[in-house]
Amino acid sequence: MPAYFQRVESPMPRVIVALTMFDGRLVRTRRFQKPKYVGDPINAVKLFNDKGADEIILLEIGRQPFDGRRVEMIRGIAGEAFMPISYGGGIRDITQARAVIRSGFEKVVLNTAMHDVSELASAAAREFGAQAVVASIEVATPLLGGPRVYTDSGRRRTRWKPVDWARRCEELGCGEIVLTSIDRDGSMGGYHCDLVHEVANAVSIPVIALGGAGTIEHLRQGIAAGASAVAAGSMFVYYGPLRGVLINYPDISVIHD
Repeated sequence: MPAYFQRVESPMPRVIVALTMFDGRLVRTRRFQKPKYVGDPINAVKLFNDKGADEIILLEIGRQPFDGRRVEMIRGIAGEAFMPISYGGGIRDITQARAVIRSGFEKVVLNTAMHDVSELASAAAREFGAQAVVASIEVATPLLGGPRVYTDSGRRRTRWKPVDWARRCEELGCGEIVLTSIDRDGSMGGYHCDLVHEVANAVSIPVIALGGAGTIEHLRQGIAAGASAVAAGSMFVYYGPLRGVLINYPDISVIHD
């Protein structure tokens, strides 16, 4: 067992709900494939309000354009959230990022656009503050070569190694990173803790671990690996070995038990 599993940071870390949408419908995936419909995002947000969730990250993985209908839809979701909520998906320019913030979201989550328009993160950080700009880094390990960063919801491989791109995101002005293991997505078998450890130790901004959590122990391991916060999707949407859909959220105090 790696030595970093012996270390748990304080104060109590955030436990974040990661909700994935496909063209506005709440879905879950495995390895970013075969989105499965699991409900309505507004109803899910209301339930997580009731359960006292720390924070929500809302990620759209469909390919519909970011237009007025998208803004109206996400405004309705943000209006039901009584905890910090972030949004990512299809944001290509500062006007769209501005629309997200004005819709009631505390943070914008940027991924693909930062590879194509590097000044977007810097512009957003100047306007909203670095704390409101989150870099989404999706990582998978292909058959040949080491881990690489992917964009476009895992559809496009880049030349970047995770640590190098994380440092670049910090340079561009991002105030936080959500680090997702594509290989672990939906598995509920645990985070890619070695990846979390490497990236968290390479940057000075907070890193959120995402991809693979299925138990309280996995959340503990993510924090021990160096994450400032831990996030999960399937763990909070499914229940039991048959993965019945049931919104749930743990008593996060047990992470330090």
